[in-house]
Amino acid sequence: MSAPEGAAGRAVLDRLSTSLALKALLAVAAAIVVLTVPAWAGDYWTRILTGVCMWAGLALAWNIIGGYAGYISFGHAAFFGIGAYATALLMQPERHWSFFLTLPVGAAAAAAVAAVVGWPTLKLRGAYFAIATWAMAEALLQLATVVDFTGGSSGLTIPVFASSAFFYYAMLLAAVLSYAISYLLLERSRFGYKVKAARDDEATARSMGIDTTRVKIQAFVLSAVIPAVFGGINAYWITFINPRSVLGAEVTDQMVVMALVGGLGHAWGPALGAAALYGVNRQFLAWFGDTTSYIAMVGVLVALVVLFLPDGLVSLSPRARRMRLVRRLIPRPRSGTGRR
Repeated sequence: MSAPEGAAGRAVLDRLSTSLALKALLAVAAAIVVLTVPAWAGDYWTRILTGVCMWAGLALAWNIIGGYAGYISFGHAAFFGIGAYATALLMQPERHWSFFLTLPVGAAAAAAVAAVVGWPTLKLRGAYFAIATWAMAEALLQLATVVDFTGGSSGLTIPVFASSAFFYYAMLLAAVLSYAISYLLLERSRFGYKVKAARDDEATARSMGIDTTRVKIQAFVLSAVIPAVFGGINAYWITFINPRSVLGAEVTDQMVVMALVGGLGHAWGPALGAAALYGVNRQFLAWFGDTTSYIAMVGVLVALVVLFLPDGLVSLSPRARRMRLVRRLIPRPRSGTGRR
């Protein structure tokens, strides 16, 4: 290797090491900021960021079945409600379970329901699957309204634990674990390739030896366990639940919109969508009160995303694979004319 080539190689290595060091420094600084939120943000912003963590996890859960598996579910509120009611029922004074022990119970119950419901419904496609999952959620909503042990329409009250920092860290930990596990399973494992293959061409995937029914049920179960955990944490956080608050269609609607706005089928898109929409939602409530302005804003935002960012907010990243319309709108600088 000649001296100029060696010098060029060293320069490239120096730039690479500098870039890695800068990224590591930024990651450490971001981690410090996130981990110290309760110390400097105040109770109001801590609660908002707690909500961001929760909705980021819920949008991720819907993205697993809607983005990676390609099935539009309108019933994911059912799993959120199952987790919420598991925590609320087990923490009643006559049972007095520890909060941490209720979370795996709710997750297991949601997984069982998803497996039972998913086995027949995942053989459906398009609107048929969407209607089936919507019917499941509505059935659970009506059941929770009429039976006695759920408190009916009057709901259930949970023992109060007044610590914003505790719930912030609980939601943050659940979100981090959910994203880490989902990323490893769906982006860095054979399971993720099987899910995408079943989504893109199920007949071809089956001809290659993939048990598509089993893979789809596993993806559905994974997408059900995550909202059940967040539902349990949320129930303890807000201290009161009723069927409409945890099983209502509005819960699923927000999951869908956040995943769509952030970037459907992308690993980190749901987090971007949740941060953007939940933050705007809280500000609208603070400025205008409980009005319909937020709904109108979401409609406009979704329309703009569909028109200009078909891949969601995640496509604003310089490394995004596709920025079709945006790249056409942004003029590219012309190359210099001095070089020949």
